[in-house]
Amino acid sequence: MDHIPSVILGLCSYTHDSAAALLVDGDLVGFVEEERLSEDKHTKAYPRHAVAWLLKEAGLTASDVDAVAYNFEPARYLVESPVALRLALSATTRERALPRAHGFAKVALRTQHRVRTLGRLFPSARVTPVLHHRAHQMAAFAASGWAESAVLVVDSLGERQTTTIGHGHTALRPRTHIVEALHDPASLGYVYGAVTEHLGWRRGDEEGTVMALAALGDPKRFRHLFARAVRTTPTGFFVDPAYFPPRTLSSGYARTSRRFIAETCPARHPEEPVGDVQQDLAAALQERTEQVMLHLARRARMITGSRRLCVGGGVATNCVSIGRIIEAGIFDEVFVPPAPGDAGTALGAAVALHMDGGNRRPVSGIARACYLGPSFADEALDLTPWPGLQQKMLGIETAEFLADQLAHGMIVGLFQGRVEAGPRALGNRSILASPLQPGVVGRLNATVKYREPFRPFAPMVLAERAREFFTLGQEAPYMSMASGVTDTARERVPAIIHANGTSRLQTVTAAQNPFMHAVLTAFARRTGVPVLINTSLNVKGKPICGTPAMALDCLADSGLDALMLESRWITK
Repeated sequence: MDHIPSVILGLCSYTHDSAAALLVDGDLVGFVEEERLSEDKHTKAYPRHAVAWLLKEAGLTASDVDAVAYNFEPARYLVESPVALRLALSATTRERALPRAHGFAKVALRTQHRVRTLGRLFPSARVTPVLHHRAHQMAAFAASGWAESAVLVVDSLGERQTTTIGHGHTALRPRTHIVEALHDPASLGYVYGAVTEHLGWRRGDEEGTVMALAALGDPKRFRHLFARAVRTTPTGFFVDPAYFPPRTLSSGYARTSRRFIAETCPARHPEEPVGDVQQDLAAALQERTEQVMLHLARRARMITGSRRLCVGGGVATNCVSIGRIIEAGIFDEVFVPPAPGDAGTALGAAVALHMDGGNRRPVSGIARACYLGPSFADEALDLTPWPGLQQKMLGIETAEFLADQLAHGMIVGLFQGRVEAGPRALGNRSILASPLQPGVVGRLNATVKYREPFRPFAPMVLAERAREFFTLGQEAPYMSMASGVTDTARERVPAIIHANGTSRLQTVTAAQNPFMHAVLTAFARRTGVPVLINTSLNVKGKPICGTPAMALDCLADSGLDALMLESRWITK
């Protein structure tokens, strides 16, 4: 590059999960997903609300941006077009050859157009496309704060790559480089999304529902099918097109084959009941996903020699797979960033461009940070649009007050501090409940979250007491790892244990979230249990509440008992 940029805007835009991050002189100003401000879940729109907040926070305008880092490289798609024509050589894939070649070429041109559009929005900036998996890798490695680690990225598709193993290090300057890569159609994320859709849930949104359903099924019925459909190889895995035809990047092409349907079950309509066959199919899919992720983790350990692993990409949100990798003891420690999916590539692209621009020092403000979005602590609150709500100001002992309400069985929304990064509520935009209350899981699913009755709820626990209840053996600050549980957990807090005997826990330290640490401490003092149920402040189908108005809507339209909004206690 011609000069070292001092103001870098990282963007994920026009695909899904739009987000923005801003670096000024190597310092992270912030990061936020557009859906938290626009109320449009998984939005692909240009993240205008997120960008406006970041520039205002830094006291800058669009003309002050030196460089824009975009999370896809258009030219990389073009490489796939001639390769796709080889599919014509096989009878199984012949009909997909031309549509696939055309689809990848079309997306390359569309992505190039998006890059030019961004250039017009920031007249003083140079827009630089960043390889998608490199953005994932940088987001994961930079957030870890480690000096060195293996980096495994597994998603549906980034240009042509679906799985990469990289090596991150801070020698000379923080960076990652890709050691090994798998290309589409070998895509674990594609397979999981295809089966999610087949089972009647939204691909790209409700894979977590399928992961939860898997605990109720028996994988034995479809185990051999998935062993054939997703076969491991010495360097990764292979997806059999007889079961999952190659993607075309065009609508109208099925993601599962007639053979897959014949050997499993017909596609389920979202309104149809869930039966044993759907549970068993989900169980076999999840089992195979865990096996392949373990295989890839071992491969990463072997070819990098590292004793630590960072995991990124959409499949990294499969917390049960992450828990299996930890339990296998392949690495001394495993790290998943708070935003491992595509939204986080806005941050990773900005970090990559910062390093490529000649900066030798690491980005500050990203390592082990998750509360990176807007705060509304000083804003006045007008409840006129919500006539059924009333508020009172709380004193200084807000943590004690909240712990007392939870101990008495209230289900409370919590809105405090800066918005979390990523798909998990980490104590700033949460719904909290006591795990000791009878029927609390059923009540949360039926009257608060409005979601399937088999969905579990995650616990948050004081980090210093986690070993009393959970067997994970390492910190889990971002609710991204499923852990086994101890006998104490089974006896005292069975409500937080899923049907597969695990919990997706969040460990809380006083340094990470002082307020939630104080609430857990106060709750433990009252009940003897340093554990609370923590789920995101939203209802099914809506994004996590990023603004006070969204939180008030959630209170008014759900079965929440109350909302603590900063120092205000709001009830119906």
